[in-house]
Amino acid sequence: MSRIVVFGAGGRAGRAAVAEARRRGHEVTAVVRDPAGHGGLATDGVRLVAGDVTDAGSVAEAAHDHDGAISAVYDAGAPPEVFFAAAARALVDGLPRAGVDRLVTVGLASILPTESGVLLMDTAGYPQEYRAFYLAHAAGNDVFRAATGALDWLVLSPAGDFDHDGGRTGRYRTAPAEAASRVSYADFAIALLDEIDTPEHHRTHVGIDVP
Repeated sequence: MSRIVVFGAGGRAGRAAVAEARRRGHEVTAVVRDPAGHGGLATDGVRLVAGDVTDAGSVAEAAHDHDGAISAVYDAGAPPEVFFAAAARALVDGLPRAGVDRLVTVGLASILPTESGVLLMDTAGYPQEYRAFYLAHAAGNDVFRAATGALDWLVLSPAGDFDHDGGRTGRYRTAPAEAASRVSYADFAIALLDEIDTPEHHRTHVGIDVP
């Protein structure tokens, strides 16, 4: 049994990660901005706390004495071009302070290479109205890539998008970006926790879909 801290535990990917961690018998610290809005997370084996993922001190405090970290953060009220890079910097700084050396963070397929090597967001017909959001995620990834410390990070994303109504199949595979690809939150959470429990990918961005 390990202790896992999940930042952004109130969203769908975060909740799925908490559920999968508990399924495996891990103790979980679920970090959200406002615990009052997420009381249902505080179940047996789950400690619900307030935290700011853009503040390294807050990250270090929440992650103290944990074995691994998952980040599934998003803040609709913050400019994305500021938020994702700030969160990455705080995680890179705060987690090592807490003695945590493994981070798996939920990324975006739009900035993942396709089989041809072209980023999904640059393929013909891909929606461009959210390009600033894609680039904001890319800026966060750039922070991880530039980090020189000991943090062993991985960005994991759907190869295309989430199947919002899909259930748990227990299966997944790594895959290049493909706009039509889908993976359920439950299956994606299996991949997240596998990369915490038995890491296979390091300091890179990997896509996940269902075979």
